[in-house]
Amino acid sequence: MRKIKYMALISIIFILSACSLPGLGSSESDDEQIVLVSQVTTESQIMAHVVAQMIEHYIDTEVDQITNMGSAPMMHQAIMSDDANIAGAFYTGTALTGELGREPESDPDKALELVREGFREEFDMKWLPSYGFANTYAFMVTQEIADEYGFEKISDVADYADELVAGVDTTWLSRKGDGYEGFVSEYGFEFGTVYPMQIGLVYDAVESGEMDIVLGYSTDGRISSYDLVVLEDDLNFFPPYDASPVPTYDILATYPELENILLKLQGTINVEVMQRMNYIADDLMVEPTRVAEEFLKENNYFEEKEPYVEPVGKGGQV
Repeated sequence: MRKIKYMALISIIFILSACSLPGLGSSESDDEQIVLVSQVTTESQIMAHVVAQMIEHYIDTEVDQITNMGSAPMMHQAIMSDDANIAGAFYTGTALTGELGREPESDPDKALELVREGFREEFDMKWLPSYGFANTYAFMVTQEIADEYGFEKISDVADYADELVAGVDTTWLSRKGDGYEGFVSEYGFEFGTVYPMQIGLVYDAVESGEMDIVLGYSTDGRISSYDLVVLEDDLNFFPPYDASPVPTYDILATYPELENILLKLQGTINVEVMQRMNYIADDLMVEPTRVAEEFLKENNYFEEKEPYVEPVGKGGQV
């Protein structure tokens, strides 16, 4: 009899303890936690901290972050598996051909509408208006090379391409649609030598003369610090990669004020501002969280900015 009572007591203690242990049972507070996901890139880290600090400024809650994800699909998977509920920055061109598996779209407005509809219908996520900048692929050369060959736009490269050494993002070589194969088809020329590289290495490679021309990102801070010349994509080959925060509808329902907070960031960061923030983090070695904090403080957390009001009938659910 004593043994039975002892075992019953142990069972009750275990059940009560399990209620307070993470991962055992359900917790209302876990369901309501805002969890932000970002990639390993400097830009993604900065934007994640901008979003997190905006939320914490306006809502009395702490934002958890999952950082250093290796790719946009990994970020998306974290949200689909309920490990996160906001992407600090998704890009229209990447999401359109990646997560949605659609054909590239060169018109920025149409690309935005396609990803908004697609993410709402397929993933129950709300693609909000752009921060104001697009981080697209961009071919760039040194000022010296630009002067020597008279390069201003990509089409200018055609007559000299076979004698140029190009460094490009490794994944771009095999990308469908807006990758190297599509580029050759659109512009009608190939480079003499093409080296696949990590995207972060291309800027040093062209600045040091190891490469004649490289494919980088239009918002990278090293463009200005290395005095690189970005060549105009005169045939509009590269799709738009406008950046936006993308929360789930579930987290918007849990925090009704969250959408208006995120909408305060609409149109507040242009390409030059994003380049400057990337430069401060990459070249001056300032932590992304500090870069984000200083940006928001300079702008008073956009306290006076009226949030964007979505027109009726646009973007589906509101």
